[in-house]
Amino acid sequence: MDGKFKEMKIIAGNSNIKLAKEIADHLEMNLTDASLKTFSDGEISFNLNETVRGADVFVIQSTSYPVNNNLMELLISIDAMKRASAGRINAVIPYYGYARQDRKAKSRDPITAKLVADLITVAGADRVITMDLHATQIQGFFDMPVDHLLGLPIIAEYYKSLNRDDLVVVSPDAGSVPRSRKLAEMLNSPLAIIDKRRPKANVSEVMNIIGDIKDKNCILVDDMIDTAGTICNGANALKQMGAKSVFAACTHAVLSGPAVQRIKDSAIEELVTLNTIDIPDEKFLDMFKVLSVGPIFAKAIERVHNSESVSTLFD
Repeated sequence: MDGKFKEMKIIAGNSNIKLAKEIADHLEMNLTDASLKTFSDGEISFNLNETVRGADVFVIQSTSYPVNNNLMELLISIDAMKRASAGRINAVIPYYGYARQDRKAKSRDPITAKLVADLITVAGADRVITMDLHATQIQGFFDMPVDHLLGLPIIAEYYKSLNRDDLVVVSPDAGSVPRSRKLAEMLNSPLAIIDKRRPKANVSEVMNIIGDIKDKNCILVDDMIDTAGTICNGANALKQMGAKSVFAACTHAVLSGPAVQRIKDSAIEELVTLNTIDIPDEKFLDMFKVLSVGPIFAKAIERVHNSESVSTLFD
């Protein structure tokens, strides 16, 4: 400890209690005694039952489903820490919601990634620790330090441990090429790209594969899987075009709407995801493999608290 703050405190929101407890366990700490409850009209109440005055506080909360509730929990928790005279307030957001609207794609569009960044700033946060933002430039939306952790090394280590031959990393669309290329480099594997085109409205997408995937074990990788349409269409196309097997990987398993059924019915044999979002039991399938981000977030929190470099975590 650098002596700037009295101690470290870990506050857990309701979005991913299991991950918060795991992070606290890695730090050999207990979660701070606090509770978030909801009034009958939907308003959120926060109660803090111990002092945080002068402390280095880390509020752990993913803004996953229900997104608006979890976002308000995060903002209210930060505000409570500010008013309780915390020394520094660190917002630990394993999954940063509203990140997909990061620019004006057409006239009169909102930029919600910036709006949420402003809300977190106004609430009183001094720092953000997050993982695999939908677009890395979102870091620049904050007027505070942002530690942007990467999930790909965790996924890469898992696939290395399997010692599979003939691996090919496949990008499900053009936007995921940089991420897929990084994973391919980590696995020392070739890269393939799915070219998606919709010839006209209400006509199924035509898939073209750039790269050799015939008789290969393919890994589709993306930052998040939401409704799973892109990843499942890509997996089915790879199988139809001669892939030996198809696996999928992502950092954030949003899994909204028809996602679970689509994955179940698709050519995907295994979906590897990280636990930035807590997958409820009713959505969990036997084919899901969940890897933990607890150790990496715990290391990041420890290094931030001790004023040490976070970037060395992946060196």
